[in-house]
Amino acid sequence: MKKIHLMLGLMLTISVTTLAQNTFTLTSKDLGGQATQIQEFNGFGCSGKNESPQLSWTNAPAGTKSFAVTMYDPDAPTGSGWWHWLVFDIPANVNELVSNAGNIDLNIAPKTAIQSITDYGTKGYGGPCPPKEHGLHQYIITVYALKTEKLGLDENTNAAVVGYYLSNNILAKSSIVAYYQR
Repeated sequence: MKKIHLMLGLMLTISVTTLAQNTFTLTSKDLGGQATQIQEFNGFGCSGKNESPQLSWTNAPAGTKSFAVTMYDPDAPTGSGWWHWLVFDIPANVNELVSNAGNIDLNIAPKTAIQSITDYGTKGYGGPCPPKEHGLHQYIITVYALKTEKLGLDENTNAAVVGYYLSNNILAKSSIVAYYQR
């Protein structure tokens, strides 16, 4: 009986490990659990470098035709949070955004990727800039595997509309959270 329990436990451990290794996963070489002044916005009273973090993803589901990436702060004192980055129409053969890809002047994001309007009113990446002494804010960075090559939107599309189109075309998503305070 002990051998059966041991074998079942071993099989369960192997199964869970195998399943976990095959899930859609987002990682970053630039972010741990907290953002830094490198990612912090430069404006609105903040003086960071405003560089978007490197992001990479693995194990996209079958049928993925494109990707999108968003960065959102649900703790912003606006009543509706704050959208810091919206990138979509990333080709299915791309699995990484390099550091500072959110700087639209550098043209280092994938050619077909569209970076639309953030809540700063600008296109591309706008880093963390929580109000001083407002405590830790969480910045949720999410990659979406989508069932369409193009969302049919442009760089002037606001976050609510991008979110609506993402929700209607999602196959899978994966997120990481970084915290930041001033």
